[in-house]
Amino acid sequence: MAIAITEFRVLYGFAGMEELKVVLRTVPEVEGLVGHEHAGKLMSLKEYDEGNEIKSSLQSAFAKLMATSKEKLSEALSKLIRRLNIESKIRTLTDKEQLVLSLERQYADDIGVIAALFFNYVKLSPGEALYIGANEPHAYLSGECIECMATSDNVARAGLTPKYKDIQTLCSMLTYKQAFPELLQGVCVQPYVRRYTPPFDEFEVDCCLVPAGELVIISSVAGPFVFVVIAGEGKLQADSLPDGKRAKEGNVFFVPAYTEVKLSTRGPESMQLYRAGVNSRFFS
Repeated sequence: MAIAITEFRVLYGFAGMEELKVVLRTVPEVEGLVGHEHAGKLMSLKEYDEGNEIKSSLQSAFAKLMATSKEKLSEALSKLIRRLNIESKIRTLTDKEQLVLSLERQYADDIGVIAALFFNYVKLSPGEALYIGANEPHAYLSGECIECMATSDNVARAGLTPKYKDIQTLCSMLTYKQAFPELLQGVCVQPYVRRYTPPFDEFEVDCCLVPAGELVIISSVAGPFVFVVIAGEGKLQADSLPDGKRAKEGNVFFVPAYTEVKLSTRGPESMQLYRAGVNSRFFS
């Protein structure tokens, strides 16, 4: 799960079928790399077609795109960027088209630049959160966030990175679900504490904003948790730390289960912390 601290941009999950059809109709460079056969199958699909048929067609087309040779990719990107630069002088480019130009400047000749057109382009405002299921494609593009991740045994990369790319593994493991993601706004669970609860049991995250002069008490819970301080300065008190521990930006604290924590500020400014722990529903 990613919680936006600033304006945050991310690619996540496959766009809906109608949006993909628009891409195939209006971006000849994509249609050329996917191939007429795969593009034709996607274009012929209807909303009421069986999910397995849609998944199979999308997986085949996406795998074909991602397996594009360096020579063909470089040629297609050159045509796409040249065309968009020309068209930008006579019309306003879409958000996705502007994104392609921006990504190409950062990741020249990277298949992720074109693959971005297949994904949802999600924009988060500060305080909004996005949860990411297992085996779903995603890429953080810009901005700052707090990220909480369940225990994982792999990270498969395929684009928009200088690191090793394992395209075959990525294409085989994805779910190929098509839906715009739900954005979490967080729920106020007590004064100055907002909770973000994803639909899986591994974790939940609280945002704690401690105003100057206030005392915020975090009740004990059945599992351990971790605090990270991202702004301000103050003090953290617990039974094991009766005199308290200084807390400042960059500090991380591990708190055992069944431990009540008291948070207070030091100085005229607020202190902002995030708390990550096991999802409360796990103990219900």
